[in-house]
Amino acid sequence: MNRQIDELIEKIKTLEEELEVELRKRRDEFQFIIDEKRVRFAEEVARQQRRFKTGLFSYLIKSKPLNVLTAPLIYSGLVPFLLLDFFLSLYQIICFPIYGITKVKRSEYMVFDREDLPYLNIIEKFNCFYCSYGNGMAAYFREITARTEQYWCPIKHARRIKAAHSRYPRFFEFGDAESYLKGLERIRKELKTDGKI
Repeated sequence: MNRQIDELIEKIKTLEEELEVELRKRRDEFQFIIDEKRVRFAEEVARQQRRFKTGLFSYLIKSKPLNVLTAPLIYSGLVPFLLLDFFLSLYQIICFPIYGITKVKRSEYMVFDREDLPYLNIIEKFNCFYCSYGNGMAAYFREITARTEQYWCPIKHARRIKAAHSRYPRFFEFGDAESYLKGLERIRKELKTDGKI
């Protein structure tokens, strides 16, 4: 691996850690704790937030008619999400042990905490659930396919791809047959530990 690329990857990791610290500071100002996956606000903060809650009837009356009409189409996406969820679980259960790949923890990608926000009504909470599930499923799917790609074809594309997954920068350069042949087993073995290169 190119030393400069390794250094850049380390800088990115350091910046991500710094960003997380700053985001944690920002969260602290809203006075909440996470207790057994549930978010708990300080009582005074929760009381203040409930003042901003839009009633269900008022919410529906103020909704744009086209939003209401397209809602069934949007929510119908739940069916393919559920089927994909089932397929990915089955895929990992069957294939990953055969390949020696550490399974992706679904729970790390499925975060449903917006239901604890006192200022959301039941429709807004369902909308948040739907988006959390869809985006969580996309991230879960991406990680499973990234690990699969790391096992079967850890080679970069000749053309630049937009929004490559986190494993991609460490893949072999397009056309570098020698590195691929010498390093393929090493990259595959790395999937047996924590799944990271």
